[in-house]
Amino acid sequence: MSAADDAPTPTTPAAPPGARDRPEPGSRRLRRLPPREPDARPIPGLPETPTPLPVATASEVHERYERAFAGIQPPFAFVDLDAVWSNAADMLRMAGGKQIRIASEAIRCRPILRRLLDLDPAFDGALTYTAAETLWLWEQGLRDLVLAHPSTDFACLTRLARVTAEHPDEAPVIVADCAEHLDLIERAASSFVAPVRVAIEIDLSWRPLGGLVTVGPRRSPIRTAKQAAAFAREIERREHVRLAGMIAYEGQIAAIPDDVPRRPIRNGAARAMKAASLADVRGRRAEIVAAVGEVRELEFVNGGGTGSIGLTAAEGAVTEVAAGSGFYAPAALDHHRSLRLTPAAMFALPVVRRLSPRDATVHGGAHLADSGGTAVPHLPPGLRLARDRGAGPEQATVLGFGAERLRLGDRVLFRGRAAGELGERFDRLYLLAGSTIRDEVPTYRGEGKAFV
Repeated sequence: MSAADDAPTPTTPAAPPGARDRPEPGSRRLRRLPPREPDARPIPGLPETPTPLPVATASEVHERYERAFAGIQPPFAFVDLDAVWSNAADMLRMAGGKQIRIASEAIRCRPILRRLLDLDPAFDGALTYTAAETLWLWEQGLRDLVLAHPSTDFACLTRLARVTAEHPDEAPVIVADCAEHLDLIERAASSFVAPVRVAIEIDLSWRPLGGLVTVGPRRSPIRTAKQAAAFAREIERREHVRLAGMIAYEGQIAAIPDDVPRRPIRNGAARAMKAASLADVRGRRAEIVAAVGEVRELEFVNGGGTGSIGLTAAEGAVTEVAAGSGFYAPAALDHHRSLRLTPAAMFALPVVRRLSPRDATVHGGAHLADSGGTAVPHLPPGLRLARDRGAGPEQATVLGFGAERLRLGDRVLFRGRAAGELGERFDRLYLLAGSTIRDEVPTYRGEGKAFV
């Protein structure tokens, strides 16, 4: 990126012509937010439509960040909105007109989630990860929410039933994949008239060699069209639940890197696995959707993840794709052949010690641990974590040609391997546009929320 102090002027449209007034697929347009709150005010100078970023060197990006945060003492975390909008444009292109439901677990910041949902009509609704989070987001005014995991929290299920009674066609949808889930939901909803909306989750893990091997996450006991149709009929015969949609996530395609530097054999194996699995996924998902559709017409069929947006969106059986990590572009997405995203979310730690001319020690090693593994040094260029000294709970050591130029008090910028960890480690996020800090917003943690 150039050294300009403000957001770059868009030069390339991010979405296909007419994307912003694209017809709504099916009957599914339940989400719209109430009037903006103060924490969701528009940011002057930013493009209304997500646009790609010009190519910039790592040194140019680092210089821009240094200017922006010159007076701010680390540790702190920030989101580069220019990079977020660029990543959003890339995901819109890959989705090819399909709706994108945003995975809130990867964002964990309500003001940013609001901004993303308002960015383009194709970003429609949120895929949430706990019942408590889902109800909280509902109370804050977000709509079109789908809880992507079953819940056994009876108090939350009762609150969900109450919300459904008041808003029967807009209330959050909850995943279920067995009769026991339905029993629990029905007990919670027994005092209410309106049935709770549920989605069937389908297992799309790949099981070659006659099922002797499982590749991918095992998300549900339901794998076949016969099982799915039987469960749909079970939902239909019950009084307090109503079938709304389906979720089917192909983690072995979306989450496995296949373009790792200097790993040709591993990359080849990953690509071969994905190709073989994709044929199975497409065939089974289409068959399952058709079978369930004979029982009840579905409002939505959700599939994919950031790593498989283009492949999943190409399936006729899928009405929407899920994505969350792609906005922030954490390190876990660096080596996917189908992705060319721009790092957008980082945190800064201060250099507090020099043990030799070839290394530097930063304070705050606990921030480096996240659910996806150890975070990685990003800027200045030419840094790596010391393997023998790694990331401890208080400090971490960085090596490389970039470390030789670091002085006490300098900042080292890190990227998490998982996207959502910033919302668990930091109370607030700076929002950067160009070289200007445009806002400072609370994360889930900053709003006093910890859902997992």
